[in-house]
Amino acid sequence: MEQEWKLFEMIAPELTRTVLERYTILRNLYWMQPVGRRLLAEKIGVTERSLRTDTDSLRQHGLLTVTKSGMQLTDAGTKVFHGLENLMDTIAGRNQMEQRLEKFFNIQQCVIVAGNCDTEKKVLAEFGKMVGQLLDNHLPHKDNVIAVMGGTTMASVAENLPALEHDRHNIFVPARGGIGELVNIQANAISSVMAQKSGGSYRALYVPEQVSPETAESLTKEPTIQSVLQLIDQSDAVIYSIGKAMHMAARRKMQAQELSMLKAKNAVAESFGYFFNEQGEVVYKIPRLGLQLEDIQRIPLVIAVAGGKSKGKAVKAYMKNAPHHTRLVTDVACATEILRGATL
Repeated sequence: MEQEWKLFEMIAPELTRTVLERYTILRNLYWMQPVGRRLLAEKIGVTERSLRTDTDSLRQHGLLTVTKSGMQLTDAGTKVFHGLENLMDTIAGRNQMEQRLEKFFNIQQCVIVAGNCDTEKKVLAEFGKMVGQLLDNHLPHKDNVIAVMGGTTMASVAENLPALEHDRHNIFVPARGGIGELVNIQANAISSVMAQKSGGSYRALYVPEQVSPETAESLTKEPTIQSVLQLIDQSDAVIYSIGKAMHMAARRKMQAQELSMLKAKNAVAESFGYFFNEQGEVVYKIPRLGLQLEDIQRIPLVIAVAGGKSKGKAVKAYMKNAPHHTRLVTDVACATEILRGATL
């Protein structure tokens, strides 16, 4: 299809530009709707007059409607947008960007969603759909254990996870202890939501986020905790996000001296309770029960999820520790930030 599009461009370049411009309008409407013409024009970088010409045409063809709240896609417009998405992704170079990131990080797969989840929250919903596809495509058709981490990104992924069961059954478990954070972004809560959305089941791990070695040894002797830890150790898949170091430290209410230490060591990323500097070196670790960074090397399906321009530096730092078989789900804004100035 890409080759045919190139031929079309050769004989009717003005029409291809129109298609690309109107697809851009459809895509931004999909993420921003309902939205006024002025705000949409500013987002796309065109004049209101130019935008009016295109939106009037799209409205006449039944692809968008105008209400008091602003413009939004009709069902037909949404269908056209999704129908053109793969072709436009190729044209826009997103596939090439995915390949560049795979090579840059030396990982198995990169899936890039259009947009910037810092400003377009629907991108997070797309992350959930992409994670669902990866699980559906790569999980064995048997009973599977899926370990999941906590956080706001993971909470959005959970809410948008599709049904997965078919001829398999999935048990979702928290990858590590997490009591101490807001309830809805704890790994326990996210495991529960993922199980509900996908048709699986879940097990909870009720232990504090940070524990001393003595407490950890005592807790692992508790039968209920021990059984969940054994499940975690048998995980067929792990799904987790990557956070900005200082943001994660503040969210965990770390002590002032710990925050000063992280700043002094130039920590930029956090995942699995490990903090990393820009070189990908571990500069601090929070002791917690459950999966450790080295454990994910042996888990067959590893899915990392993180997006937004603001997370570019964090993702770039952490991914230096990611196993080769990692599958990264991110967005165009984060990918662009990562690849800025990169040489492959």
